[in-house]
Amino acid sequence: MSVEEILGFVTGAACVWLAVRQNVWTFPVGLANNVVFLVLFTGAGLYANAGLQVVYLVLGALGWYWWLRGGTDRGRLVVHRTPRAAWVVGLVAAAATTAALVAVLTTWTDSAVPFWDALTTSSSLLAQTMLGRKWIGNWWVWIATDVVLVGLYASQGLWLTAALYVGFVALCVQGLREWSAARRDPGAEAAAGVVEPGAVGPAPVPDDAEPAR
Repeated sequence: MSVEEILGFVTGAACVWLAVRQNVWTFPVGLANNVVFLVLFTGAGLYANAGLQVVYLVLGALGWYWWLRGGTDRGRLVVHRTPRAAWVVGLVAAAATTAALVAVLTTWTDSAVPFWDALTTSSSLLAQTMLGRKWIGNWWVWIATDVVLVGLYASQGLWLTAALYVGFVALCVQGLREWSAARRDPGAEAAAGVVEPGAVGPAPVPDDAEPAR
């Protein structure tokens, strides 16, 4: 178990928990997590997942902006259902990206699991983009992706990371529940308090709030 794997565990768990709570701190914590996993996955030979971390850095910066300024009148973004067209475009793009990555990994790397590495990379990109737009469907994609990643990381001997992703599956289910409730009751979302990094004081939390991912 390496230092990178431990740091990835801690920052990854914090990032997902903050996302469930709709707390914008999920993005700066997530950026730190991306750097750690970039180093970890490169060393483990998971090249597509390593490259994914670079893209995550860009998507994280975009998501940070969208959550704070992507709503009505450049205000805070709120939870929405995933548009049907977005599902179609996203799934087609993920399938095409998977095929392209399999070809690249098979030809140019020594990856032992090119298909699964490519598939989870593509689905993770889709899920992260949907998260940045606050579309509820991101949690369904994350659940499916994380289940596959548990087996993938275990197969590479990354046991702590595999355990982390077991926890992620549970947190994704919680995120799906909380975001669905927030969409039905906008007042609940406002009470959850999306705070900006640098804001003074903690985000207001309702008395009956449940802990999340």
